[in-house]
Amino acid sequence: MRIIHTSDWHLGQHFMGQSRQAEHSALIDWLLEQVAAHAADAVLIAGDIFDTGAPPSYARALYNRLVARLHQAGVALLVLGGNHDSVAVLEESQGLLQALGTQVIAATGAAEQHVRILPLRDGSPGCIVCALPFIRPRDVLQSQAEQSAQDKQLALQQAIQATYQQVYAAALQQQAALQASLGRQLPIIATGHLTTVGASSSESVREIYVGALEAFPTQAFPPVDYIALGHIHQPQTVGGLAHIRYSGSPIALGFDEARQTKQMLLVELGAPGLQAVTALPVPVFQPMAALRSNLADLPAALQQASALAQADKKVWLDITIEEDDYLADLPLRVQALADGLPLQLLRVKRLRGRAAAQWSGPAAEALDALTPAQVFERRLALETMDAELQQALTARYQSVLHSLTNPSGEPL
Repeated sequence: MRIIHTSDWHLGQHFMGQSRQAEHSALIDWLLEQVAAHAADAVLIAGDIFDTGAPPSYARALYNRLVARLHQAGVALLVLGGNHDSVAVLEESQGLLQALGTQVIAATGAAEQHVRILPLRDGSPGCIVCALPFIRPRDVLQSQAEQSAQDKQLALQQAIQATYQQVYAAALQQQAALQASLGRQLPIIATGHLTTVGASSSESVREIYVGALEAFPTQAFPPVDYIALGHIHQPQTVGGLAHIRYSGSPIALGFDEARQTKQMLLVELGAPGLQAVTALPVPVFQPMAALRSNLADLPAALQQASALAQADKKVWLDITIEEDDYLADLPLRVQALADGLPLQLLRVKRLRGRAAAQWSGPAAEALDALTPAQVFERRLALETMDAELQQALTARYQSVLHSLTNPSGEPL
């Protein structure tokens, strides 16, 4: 049994004014190439197929295209709901999707509903899946009054663990029944869309259990042959366990992910259980880069970023300017430096908080004990600039401060 494990496609993502439609279209073509090259029997998407609960029409069209092309290839598809997905949207046309070889688990229900069979290409059973989507606390836990935050977290962890164990028990019964009829034992895998203990996250991952369950311990999973996880966008094993893995998102969903090698996972299963997991590196369909520089060094950094450009794709850039962040015309200066290069500036921002973090004045000198002029004086002292510019900035600040006071000299 060969399964391609992927997750967190976020179809329909609108990224800083840019559509990801072309990238996702190219991704579907690439996935079908991998399915053929590796003779995959099934594709498993562990949550967040869509970016929002109300995906745009082109995102739905991409999803339908994926379903249709996998069906044409004779490959089964299992889609799990994620925290970004709408249960109602995913549950649309389930009968039609099932006729096309696609199974969808959008929400948590009875244990037996989550035990699914993924077939081999010839239609015979290949493996049993404990197919669990993103588990919403309200689906497995009744809130109780006067519970502490720690008690709520523990109760939710125990409820999710109990849900996994109930589904696993039902899967074992299915395994025994199929073994009697097939004469062979099917491997059992599980899915999940959640944060686990030790997982490394990124800025574009929305925390889904804030105030409830921050991370699910790996020992609370049932003893299945493989656990296909979604939600964390960086591909990784969990707790050093080769059979518990996040595939990560197949495209960079934020600039902090631009340096990651995106991938899908080819999971090979047999009668003894897990046989191999092979990373399938996903090509970069849209080059992206985050730069942090001052204006003096920026031209060289822009030239280096230009090397990432593709024949028909400019590099999307996120630029943070340090040292020169006081300049009023900063965005125009940066744009002028990028003109003529295969670059598209999506965001130019100034470095904030650096000076405040570096300054540690006397402990007794609290902010409310300083006048506005004294705060400005201390902040200015952290900058490196000539005396003439310091005097000009001080004069301008005093002028602004004076305009914000009434004739009596008291702040308005």
